[in-house]
Parts: sequence; C-alpha cells; structure tokens
Amino acid sequence: MKAKLATLFILSFFVASILNAQNCIDCHKKVTPKIVQDWQNSKHSQNDVDCSTCHGDEHTTMTDFAKAELPTYETCGDCHETQVKQFLDGKHSKGWGTLMAMPTIHMQPSPLVDGEKGCGSCHKIGVKSKEELARLKSEGSMFGHASCDACHTRHTFSVKEAKQPQACKTCHMGFDHPQWEMYSSSKHGVRNELKQLGVLSEDTPAPTCQTCHMQNGNHNVRTAWGFLAVKLPLPKDKQWAADQVTILQALGVLDPQGKPTKLLDVVKAADIARLTQDEWQKERDKMVKTCQNCHSKNFAEGELKKGDEMIKAADHLMAEAIRTVAGLYKDKVIPKPKAYPYDYPLLLTFHDAPTSIEQKLFVMFLEHRMRTFQGTFHASPDYALWYGWSEMQRDLTEIKELAHWMRKDYKSKM
Repeated sequence: MKAKLATLFILSFFVASILNAQNCIDCHKKVTPKIVQDWQNSKHSQNDVDCSTCHGDEHTTMTDFAKAELPTYETCGDCHETQVKQFLDGKHSKGWGTLMAMPTIHMQPSPLVDGEKGCGSCHKIGVKSKEELARLKSEGSMFGHASCDACHTRHTFSVKEAKQPQACKTCHMGFDHPQWEMYSSSKHGVRNELKQLGVLSEDTPAPTCQTCHMQNGNHNVRTAWGFLAVKLPLPKDKQWAADQVTILQALGVLDPQGKPTKLLDVVKAADIARLTQDEWQKERDKMVKTCQNCHSKNFAEGELKKGDEMIKAADHLMAEAIRTVAGLYKDKVIPKPKAYPYDYPLLLTFHDAPTSIEQKLFVMFLEHRMRTFQGTFHASPDYALWYGWSEMQRDLTEIKELAHWMRKDYKSKM
C-alpha cells in the first residue's frame, strides 16, 4: 500500500510539473515567444528542466512577475557542480571584484558599470559578494547576475554555442585585449572560419579560444603570464627584473623601495598575475601539451619563448616611459595627484589620469604593451608589430619629447 501511495505521489508531482511548465509556455508564447523558442531548442527542455527549476513556482500570473526567481551561478551548480567549481577557481569569477578594485571606477557613469553598458557588461561574469549583490538589488538591478549565461546564452544555454570562438568575442576584443581580432586574423582563426564555412572538412584541426584556454572543457580559464604579464619571482635577467619592478611600482603593487603594498592582496585575489614560479610553470606546461596536438614540442616551446621575449622588450620601453613621468613628479614639474600614494604614476587610473602625458602613458601600457605581447602569443603579425611594438616606440618618443618641453616650460617660470 505504501509503495502504491509513493508511486501515486511521484506521478502526481510529475503531472503537476508538466502542467505548470505548460502554463508558463502558453503564457510566454504570447509575451516573450523567442524565450520559449530558445528553451524549446535547449537540452533543458529535452530533460524535463522546466521554467520552475530555475525560476521557482511563485510567479503564476501577469501581475506577480516580480516573484520569479532570477538564476545565479549557484542555480546552475545544482546540476553542473563540476563546471561551477572550476569557474569559481578560475579568473572569470574574479571579474567583478577586479573591476571594483580600479581606483577611479566610481567616477564612471553608472550605466557603464552597474548598468552593464560598458565595463560592467563583461565584468558581470564575476561573482559578486553578498553585500555587493544586496546593494545592486536595492538600487533596482535585477538582471546580469547569473555569470554562466555570459557564454551559454539564455535560454538555450548551448554547450555548442559556448564552444565557438565567437562566444568569446563580445568581451575579448577592442582597446586593451583584442584577442578576437588577433585570433581571427591568425592562421588558427582563419582555418576555423573556413571550417565553419564548410570550405575545410569537419575533422580539420582548427584551434579555437577554448582549445587553448579551456582544455577538456575546464572552466578555470587561466594563462601562464596572467592578464598583466607580470610575475613573481622576478626574471633572472637584471635589466628585465628592474623593468618589471618599475611596472609593478606604477601599478601600485610595489612601493618606491620595491616592497609589496596592500594592493598586492588585490592582485592575488583577482588572479591576474602568477605569483610563484610553480604557478607560472603549471600553466605553461599545460599550454605546451595543448600545442603538441598539432605541433612538435620544440616548436611549441620556441613559439611561446618568443612571446616571453616580446614581454621583455616591451617592458624595457614601458619602464623607460614610466621613469620619465616619475621624474617629472620628483622634480615638481607636474604635481603628484593627492590620491597617488607615491611619487609614481598610477597606471590603473586609466583615462582619469590628470595630464596628457600621464594619459599617453596609460595608453602605452594598457593598449600598446598588451597588443605587443598578446599579438605575439596569438600569432597575429600586425598586432604584434604595427598595433603593438611600433605604437610603443612612438609613445615613448612622444612622452620623452613632452617631458622635455614641460621641463623647459617649468624652468622658464622659476
């Protein structure tokens, strides 16, 4: 008797679930038909993952839509525990915290950040603290807190879509990290495009972003050099080590004496740099192993070494430019902004830097230095040379010339 009752309970629950799902479908086919179409095309619909699984069952009428729950990565974790754990251990989950750590982010228009029409649109993939989430919701923010749907577009949440390089394009393009442009113009990207167009056969080896940065579907997404291409321990080459110290000082991570500042903890939390040799080597070994699917080991190691050498060369130009501007502070040619902790330019102020020479320095760092080494690693000749290295050379020339005339003008007023 108990077995029959249990079976009836399960059947009644299943029938009720089907009816509830059908009610959602019938209504939303009129209100948001394309959302329904997306869900019907998804694996969710084929596996009885209906609307209430992610949105709860409190919203039942046209007027109580506020009762519908909006998913977070934790919602996805109920079924996709492994992927969510990998995501939380990786760099993408730190995106929001990294954005909030920028010194002048509060100076940006709200629609660009909290409104997710600029920086916030990509950095929303990062996990928000409970306090941050509460603040956003108290200000009326309802959407953009799920993270997973940044790559698996709702409501299909397609794995196939997220495996395509185009899935990365929205965020990984443009000013400071044009990975899409670099990849799509590289031989890797060209072969993949020809494969997608059917010019090359389906079994043609054609690496995508995910091939190199999400090996075996791992959602960790990390690289050896990290986003800023700085690492500890410092290089054995004395000149390169000195240049990297200068860059770290301009990032506020080291003080003028070369000692760590509180900002180092932010860098650690944001996972944007490798802080031990073992961390760096682990990611480098992983990349070499991936490259070996198509190339010999010595070729792969040699190509990656070229990227290292370009970081070294770019750092030398960058450090000279930073020291030039720091010298203007030291000699009182330009005033050090009150918010800056030391007599050093602070690169993280970006376009909010107070003078044109400091803004030129920020562009040299965030746009042109990035393109120099990222273009090399992504096998994109034009980005490595003309959009990267060549621009850095011109930046340095302009910064030195500006500094010369600023000093001359300063002396004339004494």
